[in-house]
Amino acid sequence: MLTIQPLRWGKPYNSLDTFDVIHFDTGEAIAKIGQVTGGMVQLDMRKADQARKALRKFSCEDLIQKCQKAAQLFEHEPLSVGDGIQTVSDFIHQQSASTGLPEHMCQSNMKKNCFVLSNMAKILDCLTRGLPLDVYTRGYGEENRGVTVSYQCQAPVLGAVLPNNSPGVHTLWLPAVPLQVGLVLKPGSQEPWTPYRMISAFIAAGIPAEAFCLYPGGHDVGSTIMSKCERSMIFGSAQTVQQYSGNPRVQAHGPGFSKILIGDDIVDRWEDYLDMMVESVASNSGRGCINCSGIWASRHTKKIAEAIAAKIGPMEALPPQDPNAQLAAFTNKQMATGTWSMIQQDLAESGVTDMTASYGPRLVEKERCAYLRPMVLHADSPSRGVASKEYMFPFVSVVECPQKDMIKSIGQTLIGTALTADPSWIDDLTNAVNIDRLNIGAIATNRLNWLQPHEGNLTEFLFRNRAYQFAG
Repeated sequence: MLTIQPLRWGKPYNSLDTFDVIHFDTGEAIAKIGQVTGGMVQLDMRKADQARKALRKFSCEDLIQKCQKAAQLFEHEPLSVGDGIQTVSDFIHQQSASTGLPEHMCQSNMKKNCFVLSNMAKILDCLTRGLPLDVYTRGYGEENRGVTVSYQCQAPVLGAVLPNNSPGVHTLWLPAVPLQVGLVLKPGSQEPWTPYRMISAFIAAGIPAEAFCLYPGGHDVGSTIMSKCERSMIFGSAQTVQQYSGNPRVQAHGPGFSKILIGDDIVDRWEDYLDMMVESVASNSGRGCINCSGIWASRHTKKIAEAIAAKIGPMEALPPQDPNAQLAAFTNKQMATGTWSMIQQDLAESGVTDMTASYGPRLVEKERCAYLRPMVLHADSPSRGVASKEYMFPFVSVVECPQKDMIKSIGQTLIGTALTADPSWIDDLTNAVNIDRLNIGAIATNRLNWLQPHEGNLTEFLFRNRAYQFAG
């Protein structure tokens, strides 16, 4: 069995305190993961400046090239992970076995991470708005108008408390490395695979090992990272996001409440967009913040809900090795049963209809895990509780709402796809501060443009724009 130890500035730490990563279905131990404490993290943060110094020995362009090499290693080559060598097929099988994601979805998420690494030059060019990258290295430089600009790094390392639900979120911290900012990561207990394999690929590509810390451990580790790193990311619930709201040191990523809004000029042709709506709801087993949890229209809402239910309602829970598997397991059975209890309360509300009820039971319980089969609910008003709910499986509410009331009723929305050609409404949507990423036209919510920021611009988070002048 694989044994994986914490990394403290690139050096493995032989921890006597270990945690077993368990196969969600068989109960078999897949790996032993060494644990650290918050006190160790606090002690190590005294050396955080060394991480950025090690990266600044290379130009940003050099690090971009090394990221491209790391992408190839990550996606195609055996890599050293813990006390063993991990092949690509090992990685996919291990990740599926601990997270419950079907193996083909693990491979798809792997490609997302590699796309970001391979296209890092373009991504940074967009995030920096074309500024020369040596401005970020030196702290100052000239832009194309001949004016001196200065961007001051606010943290030598980026901390991140990582989740278990979807490996795709790791794309958000990857650009820190070519910006010469080290990484201090707390891997999810069920998904240590991506951060460990990625750091191994970085090191194998020639990026200094002392720029990286990997700290598996308890809640005290996460809280210490958040308090001791000047800039950090955390992934969690709506309560987690609220906890860090207004804190400039923290990027908090929670539920997306992403939605599709169908304009009155388009809604009579809703059938033309059915496949796009289904993809938005069901891709990656509905696990991401970019999955659609609400479809809003002024009319035809029951027909829309019925049509989506007919597409995804029959989906069955299949083994993760099956190439046709479309549903991820809840590796914590109690989480599935608890979610089901909350949904039953939602269904008890007047004006809410389960459009997938005729396609068989939704909760599928097994000995060690459980599945929730896709659900489509119809809400006759935005005031129904389900109109603002999001769950970690293919779940969507189709909400009847007048177009004039949609923007003020949808609440905070990470991704909003608006099906409309109405210029007046497009202007209203463009100016809506409760929609983060806005798609105009038939773009599935899960189809991101990686050359655009996702929930904030990482360069603006890590660097402060300030005045900088030389005496004439």
